Amino acid sequence: MENFKEKIAGLDWQVVGIALITKFLILFFCFQAFQIITNSPVNSWNDLFGIWRRWDAVHYLDIAQFGYTSVGERRFQLAFFPLYPLFVRIVSFLFGNYVVSGIIVSGIFSVICGSFLKKLAALDYSKEIALSSVWFLFIFPTSYFLHLPYTESLFLSLVIGAFYFARTKSWLLAGICGQLACMTRINGLFLIFALLCEIYCEYRETKRFNREWLWLLLIPTGFLFYLIINYSVTGDALSFLAYQKEHWSKSLDYPWKGVKETFGSMFYRKPEESIMVGFQELFFVALGLAATIYSWLKQRKSYAVWMTLNWLLFVSTSFLLSIPRYTLALFPMFLIFAYLSEKSYPVKILITIWSILYLALFTALFAAGHWAF
Repeated sequence: MENFKEKIAGLDWQVVGIALITKFLILFFCFQAFQIITNSPVNSWNDLFGIWRRWDAVHYLDIAQFGYTSVGERRFQLAFFPLYPLFVRIVSFLFGNYVVSGIIVSGIFSVICGSFLKKLAALDYSKEIALSSVWFLFIFPTSYFLHLPYTESLFLSLVIGAFYFARTKSWLLAGICGQLACMTRINGLFLIFALLCEIYCEYRETKRFNREWLWLLLIPTGFLFYLIINYSVTGDALSFLAYQKEHWSKSLDYPWKGVKETFGSMFYRKPEESIMVGFQELFFVALGLAATIYSWLKQRKSYAVWMTLNWLLFVSTSFLLSIPRYTLALFPMFLIFAYLSEKSYPVKILITIWSILYLALFTALFAAGHWAF
């Protein structure tokens, strides 16, 4: 009992409060936005759960329930990584419903990722800036994905955790977080290059080789595990690449090609698509680029490397898709928001109002079944 009380007392209740309050408000907002925009009632639990079972959430929940397959339409779900569905499946043994389980898993990791972000920010900034970084994370225009059956909260928890443990010289834990991140999304592999910067910083201080650094070799094993799944299901370790190209028409390409295509599409699409599939995608490309440049100028090199590699991955495709959601992975950006807001009150108001307005807009569109990244 004493140990339990100590663990409860050790929780960062400010972060827990921000995460739970925003979660409740966003889910309730989804519930009302669906009814208002679609003019449809919610008459059953299936109607309610259907509000949050949309787009990629369908694939993650299907994998959790049925696993991977090499036949039929569901074979394309092999393009989705396994760790998040695994957690959902485990939780489903307790709660039964997969949508509820997905929301619970995302909810737990949203608290964890907020806690890690605050701890990481506190290594370089004041307590006020550290807490503000959590605030800006949870009001970011696409932060609703932290609460829905998507990988965002899990992936951010593991990535920020890896950085925090590397910064605090806990290299085994950094390696484990990186390994699990690679089982969640492919860009977890970029942790190898980012954390090498932290190794270099430590080496400059000590002038000694630290065998603990070798724990970072765990990171690519997470991706290897995913390749083994591909091979066991289809006989081809790289089948996920073929499925991405076949089903989503996505493949690696020069960054300017996707940007050019997206910009041009704004002039022939209908207004909703012109803004959501055109303008907003390009706006978040520009936002990520600006934050990446700032990171190289003002932040640690490991953060800048992480920002650069992720931004290049997002835009180096044949067409831009879901950039606003992927931008959540650029966690140093929230430290930038918090720092600039501390220095300038008008900047704080600007970022806060922009974030909340577009968080409401995108959340409402998602709830009503419209494309919202």
